[in-house]
Amino acid sequence: ILTTRLTKACPINPRQRGFIRSVGCAENLKLVQLLICHTKREHLPLGVVFVDLPKACDTVSHQRTIEALKQKGADHHIITLI
Repeated sequence: ILTTRLTKACPINPRQRGFIRSVGCAENLKLVQLLICHTKREHLPLGVVFVDLPKACDTVSHQRTIEALKQKGADHHIITLI
């Protein structure tokens, strides 16, 4: 319920796979594989970076999170729950 309501105020990228119900990361891995094959076939340069943000939620203050939700127009009751 929270995810559904928060998504209205803070839309997420359709490629987002973490912390949401989805088929997993298989689609994103397939996209990377296709990109690598294409760049090899076309002899194009390619740089790939994988970023792992451990404890990313612990690095943002609660106050900043609440301020961002207010700015995005999230429902007051949802902000109170968070």
